[in-house]
Amino acid sequence: MQMKKENHTASTVNGTDTDREKGGVENNGVCTDTLPDAVVHKAGSNEAAVRGDPNVSGSRVGTGIRVLKRNMKRNGSRGCVTRKTRFGSRERDWLKGDAQRGCVCLYGGTADPQPPASGPQATSTPQADLRLVLCSTTTTVKELCAQREIEGLYLQLHGDLLRRLDSSERPLQMVYDYLAALGYQDPLRVQREAANSDLSCMIRFYSERPVNADQQERTMLKGVFSVRKGKTQLHKWAERQVILCGTCLIVASVKDSLTGKMHILPLVGGKVEEVRRRQHCLMFSSPGPQAQTYFVNFDTLADYQRWHRQASKVVSQTNSLVDLSCYSLEEVPAYLFYSQDITHLNLRHNFMSLHGSGGLLNLPRFSQLKTLNISHNRLGEFPECVCEILTLTELSFSCNGLKAVPTQIGNLQSLQTLCLDGNCLSSLPEEMGSLVQLSSLGLSFNDFPRIPSVLDRLSGVDKLAMAGNHVETLELATLGRMSHLKCIDLRLNGLRWVKTEALEAVKHITQLDLRDNQLTCLDLSSACSLETLYCQRNQLGVLTLCGFSLRSLHASSNRLNTVNIYPVPNQLSHMDLSRNLLEYLPDWVCDCRKIEALDFTHNFLSELPARLLSSLSLRKLLAGNNGLQRLPDLLDHIPLEVLDLQHNKLGQLPESLFYKALNLKYLNVSANALEIIPPSSQSEESLSTLQELYLTGNNLNENCAPLLVGHQNLKVLHMAYNQLLSFPASKLSKLELLEELNVSGNKLKSIPSTVSSCKRLHTLIAHSNQIRVFPEILNLPEIKLVDLSCNELTEILLPDSLPATLHELDLTGNSSLMLEHKTLNVFSHITTLKLDQKSATPGGDSLGSSNLWNHGYSEMSGQRNKLCVSVLAMDHFGDSIEAAYGIFDGDRNEEVPRLLQCTMGDVLSEELLHSSIDSVYMTNTFLTSHRKLGMAGQKLGASALLSYIHHEPSEPRGYFSLTVANVGSCQALLCRDGQPLPLSKLFSLEQSSEEMERVKLSKAIITEDNKVSGVTCCSRLLGCSYLSPWVLPKPWVCTEPLCTQDDFLILGNRALFERVSYQEAVSTVQAVREPRAAAKKLCTLAQSYGCRDNVGAVVVSLNIGEDSCTCEHPTVINGPEPRGPPPTLLPGSALPGDPATPSSSSGIASEFNSETSASEVGSEAGSTASDEHPSSGPTARPERHCSIHPTATLCGPAGHGSAGAGVPHPVLFQRQPSCATFSSNQSDNGLDSDDEAPLEGVISNGSKLEVEVDIHCCAFQIRSGAPESPKDHDPDKMRSDYPNGKMRRQNSVVVSSTNGCLLAVCGREMSDLKKSPSTSSLFGKKLSNGSVVALEDSHNLIEVALEAPKKKSGYFTAPAQQDPEDQLVVPAGLEHDVREQLRSQSPVVPGPPSTPPTTRDPVWDYPHPPATVLPPRDLAPSPTPILGVQQEVYDTAL
Repeated sequence: MQMKKENHTASTVNGTDTDREKGGVENNGVCTDTLPDAVVHKAGSNEAAVRGDPNVSGSRVGTGIRVLKRNMKRNGSRGCVTRKTRFGSRERDWLKGDAQRGCVCLYGGTADPQPPASGPQATSTPQADLRLVLCSTTTTVKELCAQREIEGLYLQLHGDLLRRLDSSERPLQMVYDYLAALGYQDPLRVQREAANSDLSCMIRFYSERPVNADQQERTMLKGVFSVRKGKTQLHKWAERQVILCGTCLIVASVKDSLTGKMHILPLVGGKVEEVRRRQHCLMFSSPGPQAQTYFVNFDTLADYQRWHRQASKVVSQTNSLVDLSCYSLEEVPAYLFYSQDITHLNLRHNFMSLHGSGGLLNLPRFSQLKTLNISHNRLGEFPECVCEILTLTELSFSCNGLKAVPTQIGNLQSLQTLCLDGNCLSSLPEEMGSLVQLSSLGLSFNDFPRIPSVLDRLSGVDKLAMAGNHVETLELATLGRMSHLKCIDLRLNGLRWVKTEALEAVKHITQLDLRDNQLTCLDLSSACSLETLYCQRNQLGVLTLCGFSLRSLHASSNRLNTVNIYPVPNQLSHMDLSRNLLEYLPDWVCDCRKIEALDFTHNFLSELPARLLSSLSLRKLLAGNNGLQRLPDLLDHIPLEVLDLQHNKLGQLPESLFYKALNLKYLNVSANALEIIPPSSQSEESLSTLQELYLTGNNLNENCAPLLVGHQNLKVLHMAYNQLLSFPASKLSKLELLEELNVSGNKLKSIPSTVSSCKRLHTLIAHSNQIRVFPEILNLPEIKLVDLSCNELTEILLPDSLPATLHELDLTGNSSLMLEHKTLNVFSHITTLKLDQKSATPGGDSLGSSNLWNHGYSEMSGQRNKLCVSVLAMDHFGDSIEAAYGIFDGDRNEEVPRLLQCTMGDVLSEELLHSSIDSVYMTNTFLTSHRKLGMAGQKLGASALLSYIHHEPSEPRGYFSLTVANVGSCQALLCRDGQPLPLSKLFSLEQSSEEMERVKLSKAIITEDNKVSGVTCCSRLLGCSYLSPWVLPKPWVCTEPLCTQDDFLILGNRALFERVSYQEAVSTVQAVREPRAAAKKLCTLAQSYGCRDNVGAVVVSLNIGEDSCTCEHPTVINGPEPRGPPPTLLPGSALPGDPATPSSSSGIASEFNSETSASEVGSEAGSTASDEHPSSGPTARPERHCSIHPTATLCGPAGHGSAGAGVPHPVLFQRQPSCATFSSNQSDNGLDSDDEAPLEGVISNGSKLEVEVDIHCCAFQIRSGAPESPKDHDPDKMRSDYPNGKMRRQNSVVVSSTNGCLLAVCGREMSDLKKSPSTSSLFGKKLSNGSVVALEDSHNLIEVALEAPKKKSGYFTAPAQQDPEDQLVVPAGLEHDVREQLRSQSPVVPGPPSTPPTTRDPVWDYPHPPATVLPPRDLAPSPTPILGVQQEVYDTAL
C-alpha cells in the first residue's frame, strides 16, 4: 500500500487498551513494552522515492517516513521487528510494496543500549531511546533530520568510531550496501535483516553523539573548584574554573573562562601530589627552578581520583605528547591550543575536518609540533595547512584516500619521516626532492605503476617501502641511479620481470623483498652487495645470485630445480629452499663456511652430501618430506642441534649419530621405516643432550627401549604407531626428566609401574593400544593430561586423592570399563573427564542414519594452555535422516569456537526453514552466526567449517548430498575411490591470489608476515567485524552428491593439514577405519610431525549403498518427503532409536560441567537420564528407511513412534529449542525437586564429564506414544499430570554444547540456577574478554552461552534459559479457523492429515519465491481440537 502524503503537523495514532491486551504487550524474555505510538511526518517531496516504487510511475509523492518509538532494553530491541504485532498492517503493506523500502533503527544520543566489549566508545549511560524509522533507500540524512528536527545523524560501525553523516548520504542504502558486502543476496532477506535491531552491533545510527565519560576524561577535565596559588599563605582560596587539557593545567575566571585572565601551568616533568592537611586536595607544580604551584580542593573523592589519575599520566611523560586517537573527533578541544609545549600530537582514527575552531586549519598554532599522525581520518585530500607547520620531523597520512600530494610539501625542510601508505597515490610532486633530511618514505599499498622518479633526488632515503602497488617491471638500471637506496620492499606488486640489461653492478642494495609476485626467473648476479633476499611464493624456476655478501636466502614455495650462486657464499648463514623441485643439493652448499640453518623440506632429494653433515657450522638441518634412503656416516664431531628427517625412506640412522652430534637436542625421524635406533654412546656413560625425540610411524619394537636409556635429558618422547608390545620397566624408570610420553597406536598391554619414577611427567598419551590396567600415574605431582582412550581398560585402581594438576582424562573407547561411584567421586575435580555413554537402545532399533554414517573426533591442545578448537558432530540432525558436522578454530581465542559450536547447528536448522538452496541457507547460517558473535560482544574471530548431509530437495527419493561451507583455514576432505577430494577453499592470503587481490583493492595494510592489519592471515572469518571489509564472513559453499564410492569425510583445522597431507590423511583413515581411533591418529601424527598448536579432526565414516538399506515395509508412502520444522509431541517414553538416546557407536563425547553432588552420580557413567521411561500408551518399533529408499512422509509411526497409524496426536508446533534454552517447564521430569532422579554421569563441583551422546536441539526431541483413545486427551487429566497447567517433557535435559558435547541440567527452575553457588557466576555482567552483556534472561543462546564460567581448559557450558516467544496461545474460538487455514496450505496425503508450517516472511509476510520454499518436513498428524488446553506453538511466520 502506497503511503499517502501527510501534513507537516504530526498526527499521532495512540494504541488502544484493546490493542495492548491483544498484542501490544508482550513478554519476550527480556522486557515488557507496550505498543508504541506511530508518528507520521512529511519530509518533503522526493522524486527518487517514486522511482524506487514499482507501483507508482510518473507521479510525485511525498517521502513517507514513519517513526515507531521504542524504549527497550538491549535484547528487547530485536523483538520489536520480529513480531507481527510490532508493525501495523499499514506499515507491513507499505514495506511489502517494494524491497527498497525498509526500517532504520535510530538510537538516541544520551545512551548506548549495547555497549561495545571494549575501547573508547564504551559507555555506562542509561538505556537508549530507540526509534524505528520506515523509509526507502533514497531517503537522505537531510530528509530524516528535517522530519526529526535534529541537527544530524551519526554512524557507528562495529561498536567503534562515530562518524557524522553527510546530508546527502542515505542511511537505509548504507545498511543495504553493508549487508550486501557481508554476503546477503536476496533483497527480501536484506530488507528483513536491515530491520533487525540486533544488527546494531555491527552498524548503528544515532540522532545525537553519545556521551562518553571515558572519552571526556581522557581528552579534557573541567570543573569549578576552590583554588589557591602558591605555597605560602599570601593567597586566599577562591572559586575558579579549572581545566586539565593536553599538557597544561588552566585556571581561569568562572564567568569568563575563555576571554578573561587565564593562568596556564605546564605539567610535563612537573609534580602532582596529595595534600594531606586538606581532604581531597591536590598540589600541581610546573617543572624547573621557577616552578609555580596551585592547590586545588575537590568536592568529592571521585573528582579527586579522576584528576589525580589523569594528571599523573601527564607529569610522568618525557615528551609533550597528546594522544587523541580513536575518539571520533571532528576537531580538537579548543583548550588544547593553550598547550604550546606540545611536540607530539596523535589524531589517528578520527574524522577530523578542515574547518571549525579545532579543525586542521588551526594546527599551525602549535609552534613546537614535531610529530603529527593524522592517519585513518577519511580526509580524501591532503590538507595544505599541514605544510605550514615547519617544525615537523615526522608526518603520517596513511589510509586517508589521498589521490595527490600538494606541491607545498617541499616547505617541510625538517621532515625526516613521511608515511603515505594505504592511499590512492600514483605519482609524487617533484617538489618533494627538496626534502633533503627525509630518510624514511612509506608508499605501500598505493597505485604506483613504477618507482617515482623523484626518489633520485631524495638522497637521504635509504629504505623504499612500495609493497602492494602495481609495479610489474623492475629495472635494475633504475635502482642503480638511486645509489642511496639500501632496502627495497616490492612484495605483492604483481611483479613479472626484473630486467638486468646494463652490465654495471648494483653495489648499494643490501636487502630486497620480492615475495608474493609472479616472477618466473630471477637473475641478481649484478647485485654484488646483496645480503638478504626474500622471494617466496613466486613461480621461480631458476635463481641466479651473487654470493659475495649473501647472508640470508629465503626462496620457499617456488619451482626451483637449481640455484646458481657465484662465488661461493661464504657469509651465508640461513637458507630456506623448502617446497621446491630440487632433486639434489648444489655443490656450493657444502662449501659454505658459516652456514647455520638449512631448510630443504618438501623437495625430491634422494641423498645428502657427506660433506654437509660434516660441516662445523651447521646447527639446524630440516630435510623432511623428501626421498632420502640413508644418511652418510659422521666422521667427526659436529655442532648440529636440530635434525628433522621425517617423511623419508630411512631404514636406519648412522651408528655414530648420537655420540658424534653431542649437541643434538631435537631429532624427528617420524614416518620412516626405522627398525632400530642407534646407541646413545659407545660406552656406558652417555654425554647425550637430546631433549626431544620423535619416532612416530616407524617399525620399532620393544628392543629399542634399552637404547633410549642413555638419553637421560630426554623431555619429549613420541613412539606412537610402531610395533611395541611392551616397554621395559627398568628402562622407563631411568628417564627421570621425561615430561611428555606418547606411545599410542602400539600393542601395549600395560604401562610399566616404573612410570611413577618420571616425576616431571605431565602428559601421557597412550590411546589405541590394548591396555587393560590403568597405569600408576595418578601419584605424579605434575601430571596434567592422560589419554587412555580406545583401549581395553576394565578397572581403575585409584589413590585416596588425585593431583590437583590433572585437568583432562580421556577414557572413551573402553567398552568394558565400569566406573564405580567411588571412582567417579574421586574424579570429581577433573576439569575435563571423557567417558563412554552406555547405549540404552538395542542395536537393531537404532535409527537408520546410524547405519549410514558414524563419526569420531579428536581435539588436542598441543603445547598451549588452552584448547581453541571445537567440534560439532550430529549423526542425527533433526528427525529425518540427516547429519551435520563442523569444526571451529579460534587460533588463540577459546570463546568464539565454543559459541559457534553451541549455536551453529541451531542456526542451520532455522535457515533450512526459509530456503532449500544450499548456497543460500549455508551462507545465511554463517552470516547469522557472525551477527550473533557481534551481539555477544566478541571482537575476535574464528575459522569455521560446517558440513550437512541431506537429500536433494529436487530428488527426495534419491541419494544423499553433502554440502560444505567454510571460512578461514578449516578444510574438508572426502575420500572417493581411495583418493582425496577437497570440498573446501583455503581463505589464506598466502594461498589465495583472488583473496589477496580483493584485500589489496580495499586498501588494507598487509604486514610483512602476510596478516591483515597484523591480526590474521585469513581473509574470511566469522567475527573480526572490526576488520570489515577486508575480512568477510561470507563462506565458500560446495555441494557434492554422495555415492557408493565415498568412504569417509575428514574435517580438520589449519594445524592438521599443514602437517598431514591430503593423501596421507586418507591413507591413515583407511588403515584404521574406526572413526574415533582414526581422528585421534590424525591429531597424534600432526603433533609428532612438529605441530605445537591446537589440532582438531573429525572423521565421518560413510556407508551409503544398496547394501546399507535399512528399510522396513512402510505403512504410508504417498506424497513428497516433507520438509519443515521437526515436531515436538506430547512428553512420554523415548522410543528405541530416538535421538535423545543415541547408541554408543555415535562416537561423540559430551562434556558435563555439572553442578550436582557426587552422591547423585549413578554406578554407570553411561546413563544421562533416568532409566525409567513412563509411557502414555503402547509403543511400536519405528519403521526405518535408508538413503536408497527414503520414506515419503513421516506422519505415521515411522516418523514418530506412534502406537499405530491413523491415531491422531495433539500437535505442538514447537520451535527447535536451542541446546541452552530449555527451561524448567520444558525439561522437568515431573518429579518434585527433592525427589528428582539423579542424573547419572554428572559430577559435582564444576568438573566436566564427557559421555557418548549426540548434541543438538533436534537430537533431543522427546517422542511419545499415541493415546489409546480420545479420552486420554482430557484436559483435567493433563493438568494433573503437568502441574500449573503446563506441559512438561519427560526425561529431557538442558544441554549446552561443549566440544561437541553437552552440559546436562535436569529439573531446575531458573531462579534456582541463579541462587545456586555453582551457577551464580553464569549471570554476571563482566566477561573475560572485557565485553559486557546485560543482566537478563536472554533468549539468545549465544549470549547465554557466553556468560558461562570459564574453565582452565577453555571449555564452557551454558545455563538453561527460557524463551517465552516460543509460546503462542491460539484462542479456542479461533483454533478451528487456524486449522482450516493451515490444512488448506498442506498437500493431501492418505492417513492422518499433516499441518505444515507457514513459510511466510518472519517479519512482513512476504511470500517466498517458489525456488526457496521448503516443502513441509517431518510433520506430525494434526490433532483433534482440544479446548481449554494451552499448547506451545511455534509459528514460523514470527
